[in-house]
Amino acid sequence: MEHRAVPRLGRELSVVGLGCWQLGADWGDVPQERAVAILEAAADAGVTFLDTADVYGDGRSERLVGAFVHEHARDRFTVATKMGRRADPHTSAQFTPDNLRRWNDRSRELLGDDTLDLVQLHCPPTEVYHRDDVFDTLDEMVAEGRMRAYGVSVETVAEALAAIARPHVASVQIILNVFRRKPLEEVTGAGAEAGVGIIARVPLASGLLTGKFDETSTFADDDHRQFNRHGEAFDVGETFAGVPYEVGVQAAREFSAVDGPGTPAQRALRWIVDQPGVTTTIPGASSPDQARANAAAAALPPPTEEAARAYADLYDRRIREHVHGRW
Repeated sequence: MEHRAVPRLGRELSVVGLGCWQLGADWGDVPQERAVAILEAAADAGVTFLDTADVYGDGRSERLVGAFVHEHARDRFTVATKMGRRADPHTSAQFTPDNLRRWNDRSRELLGDDTLDLVQLHCPPTEVYHRDDVFDTLDEMVAEGRMRAYGVSVETVAEALAAIARPHVASVQIILNVFRRKPLEEVTGAGAEAGVGIIARVPLASGLLTGKFDETSTFADDDHRQFNRHGEAFDVGETFAGVPYEVGVQAAREFSAVDGPGTPAQRALRWIVDQPGVTTTIPGASSPDQARANAAAAALPPPTEEAARAYADLYDRRIREHVHGRW
């Protein structure tokens, strides 16, 4: 497994990590035994970067991840969590020093670490990116030993660039995949120049890019691919990367038909890994086999020039009009 350095973080991250949202909630039921088996499979395959959040299962994901890394070689892993989505209402006014420390204390307890590796603001309101007091508080929290570094998980390219401009932001997490290419225009280059890690999330467009869904596929009521189709619960870009489902299914068929080694999911992950400026990508997994297959994408050869052109053409023809101007 290749690892890439993040200068502002002072660590190297595996180019394929594990997104741990599925271990908490919103993807249907994942029993604890299977969740632990997923973590084991990812680690055995060379994954050392685990991404979770305080709201994934109301702390379930953090608790599982924390227990796992402490039962193994803790120093081998970099654990990133997130905070801010517990704000109620989810407004800029909720990002106070007291709330930031309170959210942080809860994550430290659940993860079992006095000092967290990386804490990301979890898609905060846009106003937060322009509040010096919030970032001053985050600096103070690093100085207090609550966390080694902080980053931001963003929704838009503009938010990413605002975060990268902050001198102590160590990482930016953004939706980037074959169906969401806009970050390649500015964000990845700006991050590389500043020494900021770029974490590509929703790499498989909520499973669309696996090629396993069709127009008749159904999802459980507690799966965000069912209840957030139109942004009912959170930003619609987090579900199927914001691509209308029927459009995405048709485009995914075309993507799967482009020749190349590995499965369609592996080819989609390998494409992300090969984008200049990307540090890591964080696919989720609903089974140990899926976790192993995702990690194996790091060993595939890069897409051919012909395949890369086909992916770009597919985006321009089918996807661009639905997502490019929005995020």
